[in-house]
Amino acid sequence: MRPTDIAGLVYAGSPAVSPDGSMVAFMVGRIDEAANRYRSQIWLAPAGGGRPARPLTAGEKGDGSPVWSPDGTTVAFVSHRGEKDEEATLHLIPVDGPGEVRTVAAMKGGIAGLAWSPDGELLAFASRTPDARYDEDDPAKQPPRQITRFFSRLNDEGWVYDRPSHIYVVPADGTEPPRDLTPGEFSFGGPAWLADSSGVVGAGAGHDTWDRDLAEDIYVVPLAGERRPLTAQTGIYGEASVAPDGSQAAFLGQDDALTLPQNSRVGVIDLGTSQRRWLSTGGLDRSWLPFPESRPPLWDGDSIIALCDDRGSVHAYRLLLNGQGEPTPVVDGDRVVTGIDARAGTVAFTATTAERPAELYTVMNGGAERRLTSLTERFAARAGIQPAQRFRAPSTDGAEVDGWAFLPTGFDPDRRYPVLLNVHGGPFTQYGNRFFDEAQIQAAAGYIVVMGNPRGSSGRDTAWGQAIMGPDHPTAPGRGWGSVDVEDVLATLDEALRRWPAADPDRVGMLGGSYGGYMATWLAGTTTRFKAICSERAVNNLISEEWSSDIATVFRTNHGPTHLEDPEFYARVSPIRFVRDIQAPMLILHSEDDLRCPINQAEELFVALRLLGKDVEFHRFPAESHELSRSGSPIHRRQRMEIILDFFGRHLHPESAVGERPPAQD
Repeated sequence: MRPTDIAGLVYAGSPAVSPDGSMVAFMVGRIDEAANRYRSQIWLAPAGGGRPARPLTAGEKGDGSPVWSPDGTTVAFVSHRGEKDEEATLHLIPVDGPGEVRTVAAMKGGIAGLAWSPDGELLAFASRTPDARYDEDDPAKQPPRQITRFFSRLNDEGWVYDRPSHIYVVPADGTEPPRDLTPGEFSFGGPAWLADSSGVVGAGAGHDTWDRDLAEDIYVVPLAGERRPLTAQTGIYGEASVAPDGSQAAFLGQDDALTLPQNSRVGVIDLGTSQRRWLSTGGLDRSWLPFPESRPPLWDGDSIIALCDDRGSVHAYRLLLNGQGEPTPVVDGDRVVTGIDARAGTVAFTATTAERPAELYTVMNGGAERRLTSLTERFAARAGIQPAQRFRAPSTDGAEVDGWAFLPTGFDPDRRYPVLLNVHGGPFTQYGNRFFDEAQIQAAAGYIVVMGNPRGSSGRDTAWGQAIMGPDHPTAPGRGWGSVDVEDVLATLDEALRRWPAADPDRVGMLGGSYGGYMATWLAGTTTRFKAICSERAVNNLISEEWSSDIATVFRTNHGPTHLEDPEFYARVSPIRFVRDIQAPMLILHSEDDLRCPINQAEELFVALRLLGKDVEFHRFPAESHELSRSGSPIHRRQRMEIILDFFGRHLHPESAVGERPPAQD
């Protein structure tokens, strides 16, 4: 796979099962590099196969988020068919028979969490509600912003304190404009309809101290009357879904909002009494809020279906409402479920593997699994996708780290190849059994690609994720960033070098983004094992990160004290302090509109390295956020990969994969 092949990526997502279980509506996403934008359209597929899937919409304007009407005749979807690209539009399209696409609403603040009322009369969704200051298009004439709380702006969204997310309802026939059910300064979202269509259950932070205590609650929001909280500012609760009989709601969350990371759980709450309980997950201590695939739990008879991170995969499990027994897998295997829905005995899901972007599958009435699409066949054949080699690496204390390797195209065990070690962001995320375009491109360029999930990652038990929390954390003290995580990363590399003797230990490069960028800068200053290092969208100085990031002040949930209470700790775990010891050539990549790790993080590193006369390159991407590598403009994504390959090519020389390999070690 080459950087130019990014333009050929195609994938399925957002499956929605029809009320009778016979059909699946889903989204198909593509990249249009000529227009430098993403395209998506709604497709339909018979759940039982028999006929090929077919497109329902043209997809020129980014159609997605399909939702079925209760009678199964119509699909609602979100698009951008208004006069302005940034405006989200809501449409209805008949599935069979005559009829045209109807526009129901247009929202300046986007449309998320679309849900159709059980009686078929209304559609609910969340949308940001701009303050009156935005009525003036010229920023030079807008009044100054008055900031009173943290998290006033967010990465990829910009200013949000004066654009709170509200829950809206609109008649499905389009006869009235959308009505705001949660007006005011607080944000709410994730609407799920009550069984009698009298209102919705949603989640939000509707109290004055939400930016200090970080609590998020579940609310009943009636169509008429005041919203009513079901939880009481004691944790983080959301992603609600209402039982078919309307008596209770399932949700995802945790009881302690100030201890992060933490494996989220699946709960059930009574809508009348507000009594809640966590469902038993037996011995499966995992996070049930996978990033970025999280979705509300699904009601299915006397059980709940939910997704969880699981050692490099995202699986779907069935949890019994009575609390008995162990969770049973609905979808497992070496893959990542990216979307799932279940109705009338049909489970539809989209899933990706290390070798393929996501395709659509169904399981009907507990029968055999069917694959309904072959969207990625031509792309995979053209791009020459490499299979993943999974392994486990013993760390210095015997802990077992999950790792993956991708071998170069046309791999010859009798030749020698340079190595690229990748470290993921988060740190509470995971690499694994999903298609990763960067690994494929690196392997095709002649590298043995290595990646793993060190302590601090998700996908394992709670202790694994919390192992690198700050040593002075009040509830879950760990060893801190730059401790066992570093040991695990290097152990993963060592095991890969042992397993594949063709890997050249004298030509090893390393790269990572966000927390992975933190690890890149840390390793650059603490070891000489790497011949070249790329630090991307990194956290280099935890002190300045704590006041400049869009999520400033939240780092105390991981480290324990704030940067004001213990500045020495924040300085001690900041990799910028090792800058004088950096010997390897450094490539710095950063987006100019990154709010999560603001560009000053890159500037601090570049200025220090340049002042010290070190070998450093700095590339700044305009009009991009923290999400450049995942959802940045297609042209910038390609250019980014070309810069990375050029940098490592000059320092590691992948074209020189020659010479005799050493004998294998026992």
